[in-house]
Amino acid sequence: MSEEGNNLFKAGDMHGAICCYTKALKLSDSQADCAVLHRNRSACYLKLEDYTKAEADASKALDADAADVKARFRRAQAFQKLGQLDQAFLDAQRCAQLEPKNKAFQDLLRQLGAQIQQKSMQLNSTDARVQQMFSLLSDTSAKDSDRLKAAQNLVVLSRDEAGAELIFRNDGVRLIQKLLASKQEEVVLSALRTLVGLCTGHQSRTMAIVNELGMEQLCTVMGSGTSTVSLAACHLLQVMFEALTEGMSREIRGKEEAILPEPSKELRSMLRHLLEMMPASSVSGSGRDSAINLLVKQVPRKSLKMPDNSVTLWVIDQGLKKILEVAGTVPELSDGPPLTDNSHMSCSVLLSKLYDDLKSDKERENFSKLCEEYVQQHFGQPGLESKLRAIQTVSVLLQGPSDVGNRTLEMSGMMDAVISLCASKDVTHQQVAVEALIHAAGKAKRASFITANGVALLKDLYKKSENDRIRVRALVGLCKLGSAGGTDFSMKQFAEGSTLKLAKQCRKWLCNESLPPTSRRWSVEGLAYLTFDADVKEDLVEDKNALQAMFELAKSEDKTVLFAVGSTLVNCTNSYDVEKPDPQMVELAKYAKQHVPEEHPKDSPSFVEKRLVKLLEAGVVSALVCMVKQESPALTESCRECIARVFLALVERQEDRGTVVAQGAGKALIPLASDNTDTGKIKAAQALAKITITSNPEIAFPGERIYEVVRPLVSLLSLECTLLQNFESLMALTNLAGISERLRQKIIKEKAVAKVEGYMFEEHELVRAAATECMCNMVLSTEVQKLFLATGNDRLKLLVLYSGEEDERLRKAAAGTLAMLTAEQPELCARIPATTTHWLEILQALLLSEIVDLRHRGVVIVHNMMQADKSLAETLMESEALEILSVLAKGGEAGPNPASKIAQHCLDKAIEYGIIKSREAKETEGTGP
Repeated sequence: MSEEGNNLFKAGDMHGAICCYTKALKLSDSQADCAVLHRNRSACYLKLEDYTKAEADASKALDADAADVKARFRRAQAFQKLGQLDQAFLDAQRCAQLEPKNKAFQDLLRQLGAQIQQKSMQLNSTDARVQQMFSLLSDTSAKDSDRLKAAQNLVVLSRDEAGAELIFRNDGVRLIQKLLASKQEEVVLSALRTLVGLCTGHQSRTMAIVNELGMEQLCTVMGSGTSTVSLAACHLLQVMFEALTEGMSREIRGKEEAILPEPSKELRSMLRHLLEMMPASSVSGSGRDSAINLLVKQVPRKSLKMPDNSVTLWVIDQGLKKILEVAGTVPELSDGPPLTDNSHMSCSVLLSKLYDDLKSDKERENFSKLCEEYVQQHFGQPGLESKLRAIQTVSVLLQGPSDVGNRTLEMSGMMDAVISLCASKDVTHQQVAVEALIHAAGKAKRASFITANGVALLKDLYKKSENDRIRVRALVGLCKLGSAGGTDFSMKQFAEGSTLKLAKQCRKWLCNESLPPTSRRWSVEGLAYLTFDADVKEDLVEDKNALQAMFELAKSEDKTVLFAVGSTLVNCTNSYDVEKPDPQMVELAKYAKQHVPEEHPKDSPSFVEKRLVKLLEAGVVSALVCMVKQESPALTESCRECIARVFLALVERQEDRGTVVAQGAGKALIPLASDNTDTGKIKAAQALAKITITSNPEIAFPGERIYEVVRPLVSLLSLECTLLQNFESLMALTNLAGISERLRQKIIKEKAVAKVEGYMFEEHELVRAAATECMCNMVLSTEVQKLFLATGNDRLKLLVLYSGEEDERLRKAAAGTLAMLTAEQPELCARIPATTTHWLEILQALLLSEIVDLRHRGVVIVHNMMQADKSLAETLMESEALEILSVLAKGGEAGPNPASKIAQHCLDKAIEYGIIKSREAKETEGTGP
């Protein structure tokens, strides 16, 4: 197993070598053997740039044998890359003492000496700057403008590790604590941003800061009335959470960090304070939203495969009732904490995330009972306000964990209370009840009941109410019930033309700026349901004012509109999944007189294409880009999936891609491809692939962003994806691989090479050719060339055989790869005759091809083979290749071309070897005695 690992290492297959060494470690009982295996695996990790693991393995090797100079050298290299220069210097110094004449050790020692000196100079200059900032900020007599400038400079310093450490060690946290109490908003923002610099990726500093500042002060700052300060404090707490949790999950090494206590105490303290913010009346609405946002991000497990959901259980035990306090608050009533338009939706998302994170029926039952108890407690109290609080809580639950919402809705008297309050004279009471009715209508259990009992009530409210806030909500209820047939044209609940009338009213309210944004948001909710109807889609895209009003709402402070806008756009672009029934099954269904879904004539591709053009003209891309930027629980994974679907539809036509990219789609799609539902990730990755195929990737994804595109593209090389997605991914990766070695290294690091090789065997000829084209660009990298150099595989044979296939595209790609490989790795030339008995015929066919590109590739391969080995040159010159090369060397009617020049070089080489005679030599022989 160890020997196999060594062979794979030499061949450049680092991941394979690591697997072999890991298996060998499990099987080995010898301490000396384990030390060698750890040392070898450390070398692999160094190659893969995983320096933390490289250092860990080298340290394990040294634990067994402190005199192992190779392991010490590898650890020195790892320490250098990790920025631990002092430890790297000590290891390099020890290596140089053991082997004074080793040039590599001396070079590393010199490098480290220079780096340490540079760092020391930098620290000295930074120290002076920090002291200068501190004295200015501490001077109460200094001008406000000077103090603000000093605070802003402190932010810049904190982003550099040396500066951050100096601020921290010079009692900077105490000074920042004073700045947080400043009345200047800009100073407070600078203080928060400096703390972000200190905490980012640093567990020990974060723990110290949490303990010194105290969560109470940070939560007070976040709960202040200013949304900018609140968001900055929220970002700081997010960074703190990440620093603490990443520190717990990482394997900690090094003396200073190893003695740190586990940060779970600090994490629990942070969560407890966030939960206490929920019902606090002193906390602003935006501050409460930020606290909910943090709980959404930090409490549930990142993956359901992780076994431990104890944090979720602790939050439910300690804080579920506090969260329900927010859920049950009716802002128009005096009693309750301040809310924003987003608070209820954020609560729904948090409750849903907590419920989804539960592992057993027992845990889910406990969650449901706590919710039912809370609702019952308020519903059972005398007085209307308590009942309204209970109904509002049910509404929030129905939008979140709907199973729990349904249970509370079915409590005795609840539905009757909702129906009766819909007829209340008080607009606030009516609004709460109608909203509950609407959310209940979306749930399968209650929809039929409400269709039977609620439609007449909603129609009555819509027609007779004098308040547009009630009318728009009643209309959405009608829209929800009216769209029960989905996209099935033959299953409509209401009479012909009713949906068009409802949609027209929705568009009218959407454009009415005198209505509050919440009511206008409800009109988008209505369109989200009504746009299942193709006639409604057509009317909406023709109404430019309505589209622009919807896009403006999507960019506004009210984040609750995001899903409604996303759903409406998915419907208008037909980017939802439609399973086309089997024609035979349709005929059978008709014969059996069963219902057969029908597609609306205006949902045909030509209509969809025209709608896409109109949406682009109205500015849909900038709206989608703004939606992706929103930091809100309302931007749920389902919402992200909608946005990804729309983007994919917008880049379907090649001629539209330039416009979409110019408006920022490239930047927006990258996060959608990593943080989304599984379907959403694939849709976003496919949109990225389409852009990368037809646009210049360096313009579409400028700077470092181009490297972030690789992982989503590689994710499409999966059996779960369609062949079209595989094909587009391969095409896009081909483009990226042709740009730079750094991009090729990124593709290798994402383990794409083995996947590309797999698709080279695909039956579909386009996919097979695309994979071979991708490999053609990847072989520019030495690591990939080494895979072909490794013995015991058929990689080279496949290329030779593909060079003789009928498919022109495949032949070009395979022959191109072969031409590059034989130029870069001449020793491969001698292996070509052993790949197949037809190798000579394949090369001759390339030379004789009428296709210029194939002919050129064939001449290059022959030239490389002749350069590499005289015996190969003899074999080639004894065949028909000599005659073909002689003809090619003369060039065509247009005179010499690149292929003719290379053909002449081949003949010159044969003359040099003495295999053939030059024309002059032949003429001299002919004129002899």
